[in-house]
Amino acid sequence: MHITRYTDYSLRVLIYLGLKRHELVTIKEIADCYRISKNHLVKVVYELNRRGYIETIRGKGGGIRLRVRPDALPLGDFVRETEQDLALVECFAATDACRISRPCRLKGVLRDALEAFFDHLNQYTLADLIEPEQDLGLALGIRPFARSYHVSDKRN
Repeated sequence: MHITRYTDYSLRVLIYLGLKRHELVTIKEIADCYRISKNHLVKVVYELNRRGYIETIRGKGGGIRLRVRPDALPLGDFVRETEQDLALVECFAATDACRISRPCRLKGVLRDALEAFFDHLNQYTLADLIEPEQDLGLALGIRPFARSYHVSDKRN
C-alpha cells in the first residue's frame, strides 16, 4: 500500500490545524512550516474544505481552521476517502484483464489485508496524531497550548 502525496499533505494540514486549535492559519504558514509547495496545498485545502474537514475564511485576516473534532476523525475512514486508487493489483480495477482473476485467491487475500489496514488505522484518530502536542508542536515551531477537544478533559 502506498499513500499518495495528496493524502500525506492532507494529514499534515489536519495535524497542523489540530495543533493550532481554533486559530486561523494561512496556507503559506503551513507550506513554510513543512517546507512543501504552497501550490500543492491549495488543492489539498480546497478539497478538505469541500469535504467539511476544515473551514476557510476569505479576506483580510482570513485563513483556515479545523472544523471537526480531532477525536472524531478516524484515520482509516479519512485515508480511504482521500486515496483515489485502492487497486493494489490489476484485478481490483474495473479494467481487470488478468486471465486468472476468477479462480485466483490472491484477490481475496489482498482485499482482506487492505480492509485490515483500514481497520487498524480506524483505531486511531487525528487526536492521537497530535499528542503529545508539546513535542510535536516544538518540532513544528508551534507553542504549546491548552487542550480543548478531548472528551476525557471534562471537569467535574
